[in-house]
Amino acid sequence: MTPSLRDVRVCDLTQNLAGPLCAQILGDLGADVIKVEAPGGDPGRAWGPPFWGSDSTLFLSANRNKRSITLNLKKEKGRQIFLDLARDADVIVENYRPDVKHRLGIDYETIREINPRIVYGSISGFGQDGPLRDRPGLDQIAQGMGGLMSITGLPGQGPVRVGVPIADLSSGNYLAMGILLALIDRDRSGEGQWVHTSLLEAQVSMLDFQAARWLIDGEVPPQAGNNHPTGIPMGVYPTSDGVINIAAAGETLWRRFLGVIEAPKLAEDPRFANGGARSTNRDQLNKILEKITVKKTSVEWINAMNEVGVPCGPIYRIDETFADPQVQHLGIA
Repeated sequence: MTPSLRDVRVCDLTQNLAGPLCAQILGDLGADVIKVEAPGGDPGRAWGPPFWGSDSTLFLSANRNKRSITLNLKKEKGRQIFLDLARDADVIVENYRPDVKHRLGIDYETIREINPRIVYGSISGFGQDGPLRDRPGLDQIAQGMGGLMSITGLPGQGPVRVGVPIADLSSGNYLAMGILLALIDRDRSGEGQWVHTSLLEAQVSMLDFQAARWLIDGEVPPQAGNNHPTGIPMGVYPTSDGVINIAAAGETLWRRFLGVIEAPKLAEDPRFANGGARSTNRDQLNKILEKITVKKTSVEWINAMNEVGVPCGPIYRIDETFADPQVQHLGIA
């Protein structure tokens, strides 16, 4: 397939993870991405260990398909070189704190004067305006302020960080989406525009139905551990040789599940008669189910569940994930 963005040139002013990921997505789609680094390089190069050569694996995970130059934008010569690049660019991506691009004289309004077709994409910690606009932002700060750490982990455990930088990843993806839409709009209007998001905005957006529980019902979601917050039974269950994930929420899957575990009488138990009852009596139900699932191996349950359409799967370490035949078939590894 011909790369979709083969005629698009991107100036990537970003560092660390969220911004570089956005620019990498554009590069993966065929854009010519020029990464502009300050003297000393992207700090993300040193975010390790582990390292591969002189660069961290974090840096390598977000900077493929790019060319790179070093410019000191605090010096007029470096700024002028960048402006020359910007005249011929289609996209600029930056993740400075909001005031920095204005101090450097490379903000959207300045670039638009020399290139009205520019699509200018920005990621900040907390937004381009507002009382916290000038605070430095990193993923873990956004996870905390965005509510995610309060709903992650075992009940009563206290706040827990998600195992991947989800605010960085989601904001990078959101900005890439915004840039693509702006490029489509430019084909109609002939003019570029400024699109932006922030780690905090992206993180709040990723709360999804957990946010709706508060916004609609006034319910503050608690930590639920490995259990799904509202779908029951859905979580981690022991087997004779390990643990597995089972997702049998909803009446149809619930009854199929009971058939597999040979416990049809649970459908008649008033404690578990419907979703609401199973939610109220989740702990009681899980204790019953754990006594059943521990009687067979993980593979036996996974095969039996999937045969009747009940979602069920293993819980891998990272190395096991990349060894899985389906992951290898999909070309992810």
